[in-house]
Amino acid sequence: MLAKDIKTGAVVVFEDSPVMIENIHVQTPSARGAATLYKYRARNLITRNKVDIVLKGTDSLPEADFAKRVVKLMYRDPTHLHLMDVENYDQFQLAMEDAPDQIPYVTESLEGMYALIYEDRCVGLQLPSAVDLDIAECDPAVRGNSATARTKTAKLETGLEIKVPEYIEQGERVRVNTLTGEFVSRA
Repeated sequence: MLAKDIKTGAVVVFEDSPVMIENIHVQTPSARGAATLYKYRARNLITRNKVDIVLKGTDSLPEADFAKRVVKLMYRDPTHLHLMDVENYDQFQLAMEDAPDQIPYVTESLEGMYALIYEDRCVGLQLPSAVDLDIAECDPAVRGNSATARTKTAKLETGLEIKVPEYIEQGERVRVNTLTGEFVSRA
């Protein structure tokens, strides 16, 4: 896969280990003839270590031999998420420490969640770019003052705290970006 085609969430092989791309920074050259650099922040799916990768636009990395399975959350316990494949009802466990950035967005009703299966073991999750969550706690809504974009802190059903506009009320459903953790809109 060419460097310019690698997107966030892609799973590629780097130094003989599968890594998931978490962040991309493109550095365009200022001089003619210089190459565009692609800087990736990735996570090794086996060791869970962060890896920095720098490639030129013409360089490439092979795609990892992974199975992506559509899953649903069955339940969670203090140490693991228990997932079920929606096609053949296989069950997988994923340790909480293996997906710390995705855990706050996972609910039983979440659609479009993929488990990354490597050698019959779940090593990671791939979430949709935005999820809908209910607001569990927040200050009362404030009307007026719409000329300024003031925000307040809201606690979501999963325990995640985000900044929302002042007009949002407790009990409403909001859409949250899973990459940045920011409020997108009402759901």
